[in-house]
Amino acid sequence: MAKQSTIGRYLVSRLEQAGLGHVFGIPGDYVLGFYDLLVASRMQVIGTCTEAGAGFAADGYARVSGLGAVCVTYCVGGLNSLNAVAGAYAEKSPLIVISGAPGLGERAHSPLLHHKVRDFQTQRQIYEKVTVAACSLEDPQSAPQQIDDALHACILQKRPVYLELPRDMVEARCAAPGDFRVPLPQTDPAVLDECLAETVAMLRSATRPIILAGVEIHRFGLQEELVALVEHTGFPVAATILGKSVISELHPQYIGVYEGAMGREEVRVAVESADCVLILGAFMTDINLGIYTANLDVNRTINVNSERASIKRHHFDEVVLADFIRALTTADLGPRREHAIVSAAEAAEARPWVPEPSQPMRVRRFFERLNHFLEDSDVVIADVGDSLFGAADLVIRHRTDFLSPAYYTSMGFAVPAAVGVQTFDRSARAIVVVGDGAFQMTGQELSTAARLGLNPIVFVLNNKGYTTERFIREGPYNDIHDWAYHLVPQLLRQGWGTEVHTEGELETALQQARANTQSLSILNIHLDKMDTSKALERLARRLGERA
Repeated sequence: MAKQSTIGRYLVSRLEQAGLGHVFGIPGDYVLGFYDLLVASRMQVIGTCTEAGAGFAADGYARVSGLGAVCVTYCVGGLNSLNAVAGAYAEKSPLIVISGAPGLGERAHSPLLHHKVRDFQTQRQIYEKVTVAACSLEDPQSAPQQIDDALHACILQKRPVYLELPRDMVEARCAAPGDFRVPLPQTDPAVLDECLAETVAMLRSATRPIILAGVEIHRFGLQEELVALVEHTGFPVAATILGKSVISELHPQYIGVYEGAMGREEVRVAVESADCVLILGAFMTDINLGIYTANLDVNRTINVNSERASIKRHHFDEVVLADFIRALTTADLGPRREHAIVSAAEAAEARPWVPEPSQPMRVRRFFERLNHFLEDSDVVIADVGDSLFGAADLVIRHRTDFLSPAYYTSMGFAVPAAVGVQTFDRSARAIVVVGDGAFQMTGQELSTAARLGLNPIVFVLNNKGYTTERFIREGPYNDIHDWAYHLVPQLLRQGWGTEVHTEGELETALQQARANTQSLSILNIHLDKMDTSKALERLARRLGERA
């Protein structure tokens, strides 16, 4: 007789086999039976303050670990997590969403069960729009295959999947799990040869080639391959803002973030004057392209990502990104072209920090000082707005040590994502840069950080409202209430906080925050409401022209 399991235990086993160590979420009556199985498993359940926070935390966890999971109850939980999951879909973050649901047996007799919206399929149908697989585990015969197919899609496509588990199906008998194998995508050798021949010919004829690396290098774990290619070619390498930290930014060939007119001028000129731009694993989004201020001629581009390879206007399917990079690394590209472009690290060193103690804090000066504050074990997590644009030129020491929702740009990502990052790796120090508006959305997840004994350093850029929108169109709708952010540790009864008004106060605060390794630190950075980085000023002006 074939071995048997239950749907709930089968799912738990598959999560463990996939290497998942933690699951984020909030329980509810429709999912309590499955929560008991999670608690009894090798995984740790991390309860958060909100389902949105659970989604962002699981997303942050997925970006540094390779896979994340959030477990919530039906509709009131699942729909609260929806925005975070949509961001994970937009930015290719491998996230498993598990939702409880009313039991099949109770639906016929109690059609108006609590939490239901419209009908019992509503939540699954909504999630179909923001996942690559969405199913309800209602049949013990097909549930194992549904689970396997969903997990394979999540791991291979690096996008969220949704599994809905009715509460009376948790203990339903099903086949036992066997070995967990993910079928890898296959490259067509003939197509790769043709694609590679065109690529090599174009690169050999170029005199000023450059590499532009994007977020898929993160997602598919191709950082080592990228470094090997960069060093094989001698080409300078830039990153998109979503792909920032795909390579150590101390690497002598790394020149900075390319973001059109929003970025450093020397990076823009280097990329746009190149006679061949090798684009690897990048989303060519409006933010990545500086609200389309980028000037990239398709006739000078080789663009390869997880979906297809394009050389000028010639497209190739069935070419796996990893196979392409590895093959190109061994190709003869002609004489090595040594670049003479100032690296990002050299550019940062050329801007030494000398504090002016009595000067009021300004956002540009804050980021200049933060660049000299960062240490090797730090992971920078930036929320959107000036938290992101000001952080774009920070020099990140190690790969995959900068996280931000730089395409979907949802406010409220950073604080809960820091919980996810430090849950996965407690040796990392999360450096969180968040605007006051974004903090008011999800800052309560510092309670989760306090409960877990995490030690993020949180910089709240307090400019009394939505400064990005002020430069698009000013109005009273951009004002928010001014919180005493530095007093949050008193509310939590854990942590340390302080106010910063001047550059001198920042120096003192940074020393104290770095020394406070046993708990969270929060710095309330007071800024003028119209004070912005240069990048945000340029961005806002262009958005204002469109609004």
